[in-house]
Amino acid sequence: MSVKKLVFATGNEGKMKEIREILKNLKFEVVSMKEAGVSLDIVEDGKTFGENAKIKARAVWELTGGIVLADDSGLVVDCIHGEPGIYSARYLGEDTSYEVKNQNIIDRSAAFTGKERSARFVCNIAAILPDSSVLHTEETMEGLIADKPSGNGGFGYDPILYIPEFGLTAAELSMEQKNKISHRGKALEAMKEKLVEIFGEESDESTDCQ
Repeated sequence: MSVKKLVFATGNEGKMKEIREILKNLKFEVVSMKEAGVSLDIVEDGKTFGENAKIKARAVWELTGGIVLADDSGLVVDCIHGEPGIYSARYLGEDTSYEVKNQNIIDRSAAFTGKERSARFVCNIAAILPDSSVLHTEETMEGLIADKPSGNGGFGYDPILYIPEFGLTAAELSMEQKNKISHRGKALEAMKEKLVEIFGEESDESTDCQ
């Protein structure tokens, strides 16, 4: 009997490392869609993070069955009407550098001060279960738009989201600090709790199969 698999709809190995660490006590081998033999160009045409996460998970589930998870995340800036939001990855064009994207957001936020510059990273995780039912979790990492980009850690919009409780941008946080407040980490932990309620945790250390 083969080990039961949980497929996460991403090919990002950095993301998979975090996912495997958080979900390690579940009864399933956690694999990426690539490792599951799935290669898809998925059109994310939902209106919310949750809709896009579900679209991705459902597209992979149609090919694999079982349990499939997917996430959709982005930066929401209140003073510029919630942009870039669900369009975070393709904001100002998919080939536009994050240096340009980040500076654009800073420039457009320049007229605002203090809490008016509130912003957050949002992550929604969708899970499609073997019976085709859907679970969702959504968490945020709250902050303010910085006056200028700062920090070399992280990626994407991390250099411009200032986290008041640390006095640093997301790109300046250590991995330990970031993991405590990460939108994706918190959403994964919440999803893990839901999956444990349904399927339970790994009962022993062995994953050997006959």
